[in-house]
Amino acid sequence: MELDLKLIEESLYKAARELIEFANLRKGQIMVLGASTSEVAGKKIGSASSMEIGMALVSGIKKACDETGINLAVQACEHINRSLVVESEVAFQRGLEIVTVLPHPKAGGAAASSAYKLFKDPVMVEKISADAGIDVGHTLIGMHLHPVVVPVRLELEKVGNAPVVFARTRPKLIGGERAHYPKDGQGKGPVCQ
Repeated sequence: MELDLKLIEESLYKAARELIEFANLRKGQIMVLGASTSEVAGKKIGSASSMEIGMALVSGIKKACDETGINLAVQACEHINRSLVVESEVAFQRGLEIVTVLPHPKAGGAAASSAYKLFKDPVMVEKISADAGIDVGHTLIGMHLHPVVVPVRLELEKVGNAPVVFARTRPKLIGGERAHYPKDGQGKGPVCQ
């Protein structure tokens, strides 16, 4: 079955906008994307990288992030230690560790390679603590999310053949039995679910 790349791009745009709203992300916060284009195409992860699918995935999410002032980080594969593509400005502002490597479809993956082509001034960083994330094809983005991670259910459940998992984060709850916590969970404090 031929994949509709425009539909993939539009679906990821819509889902990213939903996640930004649901997670109450503010300008300057970070969303991480991990994606297996092989899984989207119905193949085993890491076996059939597709720059066309990568471009569609990243373009949709990047458009949503650009419109809302959210910074996008795109995770590469384990062959380059799950490093991430970010704009150099984000790396410098946040004091992130820049590493020397260029992602390509066979070491880094097509999503990271696509981000490297689409970003204005891309650099690779070793790690990040993002505020929300989208994982397409079970690429395991958890290592790049702030603790505490909260799963989010959105309308989009699959991209092509790959399952999609969404997440937001919240501040840690601290204190003991006398502690009180805000109930809104939207910027003024967390909600335990």
